[in-house]
Amino acid sequence: MPERDVTVGQLLLAEYQTIKDEQKTRIGFRDNLLYVTLTVVAAVIAAAAQAKQSEMLLALPPVCVVLGWTYLVNDEKISAIGTYVRDDLGPRLAELTHGQAVFAWESAHRSDTRRLSRKVIQCVIDLLAFCVVPLAGLVVYWAAGQTSPGLLALSVGEALIVVGLGHQVLSYARPFNSPRPPTP
Repeated sequence: MPERDVTVGQLLLAEYQTIKDEQKTRIGFRDNLLYVTLTVVAAVIAAAAQAKQSEMLLALPPVCVVLGWTYLVNDEKISAIGTYVRDDLGPRLAELTHGQAVFAWESAHRSDTRRLSRKVIQCVIDLLAFCVVPLAGLVVYWAAGQTSPGLLALSVGEALIVVGLGHQVLSYARPFNSPRPPTP
């Protein structure tokens, strides 16, 4: 049986399919992290309220930071895949098709006039879920007046870590801070 040569175009299309599969998997995982966060937050708040133990609210910051960071990393990889397809893989394949447009959806969906408002709203939701909620839990803990020196120090450290995550959420947020200059 004669061997068939694999073309560059076939390799590029195989690469495209592989990274789009990864992107799809990451999107599903990322989106589920918000639901997991809401579930864990509700469980911690319910347990703290039922036990009347404000110290239990100190579980919110580490959980929200871990889930928030995981969300942020996946979101960044999802965006990086899109950028790679638009700026690298697409142009290489277009060159093989003599300049015909390829993967037009990768750019077309970004031209929606409401994209900026959706991105701003998503950033606000991310900050609420992963930063505001744990900070509110800390405020409730502090206001309850049942703090010990060790737990107070721990809670201040947690607050600083949550603020750090908030800074990362804002610095990664598109269109506020794009990691690469726009392509001409």
